[in-house]
Amino acid sequence: MSLNRNEKEAVIAEVAAQAGKSQTLALAEYRGLTVAQLDALRKTARAQGVYLHVLKNTLARRAVAGTPFEVAAESMSGPLIYGFSEDAVAAAKVIADFAKGNDKLVIKAGAYAGKALDANGVKALASIPSKEVLLAQICGLLQSPISGLARVLAAVGEQKGGAAAPAAAEEAAPAA
Repeated sequence: MSLNRNEKEAVIAEVAAQAGKSQTLALAEYRGLTVAQLDALRKTARAQGVYLHVLKNTLARRAVAGTPFEVAAESMSGPLIYGFSEDAVAAAKVIADFAKGNDKLVIKAGAYAGKALDANGVKALASIPSKEVLLAQICGLLQSPISGLARVLAAVGEQKGGAAAPAAAEEAAPAA
């Protein structure tokens, strides 16, 4: 069923608004996927905060015109599913993870920070840990010197406390 002009403008506006607040675009060819598989992909995408949509390529090109994702316009051909995410790696990660388990979903291209990505670039972006994991790693790195110092001080305290305790017991015995 084709869309009338007003419906097309609404789709363009919706996708343009999503593109305006997103950091990453991932494109994948979905030829051969069943409806159930696409529903599973969409469910995973929603859980990760990824806007995943099947669009007509002409509407997608118009929607990304004037955005950093315009560089991917040359790759917009064929039956594509478009994934936009505010998180820098979420869209690429959702599509790449689904493609690992399903050979019919083929990563085609993407865009990040105004640069076009090929399929390998999208896979490389997907291999980067998520923001939460990176923050946890930084937190661990910041805590490691402090916790190391605390362990050393505790060991020194045990050595001095262990040697001082018998001496204190000996001093207390003659006084009794």
